[in-house]
Amino acid sequence: MLPLLPADLPAAVLVVLHLAPELPSMLARVLGRDCALPVVPAADGLPIEAGRVYVGVPNRHLVVDQGDLIALRNGPRENRVRPAVDALFRSAARWAGPRVIGVVLSGGLDDGAAGLAAIAEQGGVALVQDPQDARFAGMPSAALAAVPAAEAAPATGLAKLVASHAGRPVAPWDAPDDSLIWETDMMKDGRSAIAQPGTPVGLGCPECGGGMREVRNGQAIHYVCHVGHSWSPQSFLAASDEGIEEALWTAISAMQEKAAVLGELATRADEAGDAETGRAHREQAERVARSAEVIRGHIDGKSQAAGTSS
Repeated sequence: MLPLLPADLPAAVLVVLHLAPELPSMLARVLGRDCALPVVPAADGLPIEAGRVYVGVPNRHLVVDQGDLIALRNGPRENRVRPAVDALFRSAARWAGPRVIGVVLSGGLDDGAAGLAAIAEQGGVALVQDPQDARFAGMPSAALAAVPAAEAAPATGLAKLVASHAGRPVAPWDAPDDSLIWETDMMKDGRSAIAQPGTPVGLGCPECGGGMREVRNGQAIHYVCHVGHSWSPQSFLAASDEGIEEALWTAISAMQEKAAVLGELATRADEAGDAETGRAHREQAERVARSAEVIRGHIDGKSQAAGTSS
């Protein structure tokens, strides 16, 4: 998409991809090879200037700040990642309203859907890569479900749409709602003068265990804990699956240890001539071992099913 943007684009482009937190990123250099616009890594405090591309850096959220400035923050992870596209989208929606063009491209799960809904609610333009054009259709499909009025096009067509919308005059917009203010405050500063919005739900945050609230943006919902960890529904389910599997492996380990101890007790009972006690310990060890195998079979079955579906 970037090579098709005109060199005189009257807008800045901010790019977020999920990046490995512990490795340096060459993304800006790679994207700049074929782009007519200068492409630079984002830096804290940089003014956002039209005709430039700013690329998120590892382990820092790229967000828009008041006065059209870039802020890089080590805030709560969203959907298990930092930088996160929803953090960028919400901050842009808060501070730039209808001046924003949000674009969701290929990707898994439903990252970006709630953020794109926030952009649309503040009067911005919502663009989505056609799911059939995307290598991974999850994010575009979720974005279109959250924002049905979004324009969908192949990646090559999105560049034309961005260019056609950029630079158009916009009308004044209403102040953002409390949920948008609270979430962007928590992301940038770790605190907010506004009480946490949303409806309490009986879910614990997979990141910190804190209670969470459901927040709605149009047709999109997501869950936020009191420190600001944010979860889309599909990302929450993925994290829950990981937690469940970890707990199951812990159970298997404990069962195997118990079976080993029971086996040792059975051997000692046999050596002492207590055949009845030895038999009881051995039978119990076998029951525990069978239970561990049942759980292992469940994990293996889920893994095979996931591999088939992917």
